[in-house]
Amino acid sequence: MQTAGDTAANNPDSPVSRSDTTARLFSWLMLAYLATYLLNNTLVHARSWPGVRAAFDSPFDWRAWAQIALYLAAAVLVYKLVRNRPRSLRADAATITAINTYLIRSLFWAVLFIGLADMAISFVRVEGFLPSLVNEQLAKDLARPQYRGPTVHVPLILLGFIVGAVTKTLGFHWFALLIVIAELAIVITRFIFSYEQAFMGDLVRFWYAALFLFASAYTLLYEGHVRVDIFYAGMKQRSKGFVNAFGALAFGATLCWTIIIIGFSGKSSIIYGPLANFEVSQSGFGMYTKYLMAGFLGVFAITMLLQFTAQFLESCADYKKQPGGRKVATEIAH
Repeated sequence: MQTAGDTAANNPDSPVSRSDTTARLFSWLMLAYLATYLLNNTLVHARSWPGVRAAFDSPFDWRAWAQIALYLAAAVLVYKLVRNRPRSLRADAATITAINTYLIRSLFWAVLFIGLADMAISFVRVEGFLPSLVNEQLAKDLARPQYRGPTVHVPLILLGFIVGAVTKTLGFHWFALLIVIAELAIVITRFIFSYEQAFMGDLVRFWYAALFLFASAYTLLYEGHVRVDIFYAGMKQRSKGFVNAFGALAFGATLCWTIIIIGFSGKSSIIYGPLANFEVSQSGFGMYTKYLMAGFLGVFAITMLLQFTAQFLESCADYKKQPGGRKVATEIAH
């Protein structure tokens, strides 16, 4: 995947004005608060920390003040990094896009590994081969989502991030081909061999959900989402920059923050709840990946927020007519 800054990286950074610094501060602070918010939610829901609201309650709890300190530390760190390292808007947009690209690429590999591994476990389990392949206790443990998730899925997620650091492509086309092959296998086994199991359909839904939600940020980068255009096509670059910058914050970032806040707001929230409980489908011999599919919505919101932030910086540079703008049509052609 060619990043947003490939073009800008070949040009020297333009002089950084006060408005550039303000835009950079705002963008990086939003991303720093995103990371801090997710960390604090993990401390609250997984470690029973009190949360920042408890800082002014009695009795005194140092953990609540420590959580407030995390937000303050994030703000100070961002301020120092932005002020001490002057860069152009396009350079920062390229950096954010590169981070997002690595995140998406790694998660795609993780979903591929988990899909194949969980399907294999479900197959040997439904066919009764599992006890003969492993000991009786392990066979029972693999039938429990609370065991299969941390023991099988989590290591494969870590492996995905390792492979994502080595590879340089997102592989959307190959992943889509795998989904077609998985669906074709269902058709062949059902109508020719009269064989079908729940895990086969689960694999298709698992992979398709990842393809649809993870690829949204990539589609945004290359302006592939549907745009209801009445006036935009005829606008000049400066006007397009203003519209895109406003839309990225007012509509894009707002939507992403809404999903994140609602989805991770409590132990029974729509994203955190299934993840914390390793929720699975009612079909006992299907794949144990339903909880991960709930997490896909969180991945969608986080990666889209990252890309909207990069788009905001890129659009601000367009509004100010800074050099090094991207040519989307040329990039897509390659």
